[in-house]
Amino acid sequence: MNTRALLFSAFALTMLSGCTNGPRPAPPPPGQEASIPFLNHRGIDNWAADGTETLYIQDAFRRWYRAKLFSRCVDLPYAEAIGFETRGNDTFDRFGTIIVRGQRCSIESLVTSGPPPRKLKKHKYTSEADKALPAR
Repeated sequence: MNTRALLFSAFALTMLSGCTNGPRPAPPPPGQEASIPFLNHRGIDNWAADGTETLYIQDAFRRWYRAKLFSRCVDLPYAEAIGFETRGNDTFDRFGTIIVRGQRCSIESLVTSGPPPRKLKKHKYTSEADKALPAR
């Protein structure tokens, strides 16, 4: 009985030694053509629109990608939700489509990128006349 328990613990220890968290693989260099796997299993974590023709997409590993669209996607800057269509497989790449308020927008390229550019803060004053007013 003790031999059996000893063999089981040695086997379990051997199996668990392969499950250690090793170093994370280095991200690919920016500007390289890419694809996002496991789209149906939480492959995309976040996204941010940059105008009507560019979309930044963050995957589950916190890596950013820049999707350039073939043409303008009018409602993209104002969308609160978008859909990602892959047409059969579970990988989002340059052959994919995004859906914004019923409009299909085709992807021209999907490349690795840094995070989206930060938006500038709006000015405190809207006109020259407002600047002349005393501060409250």
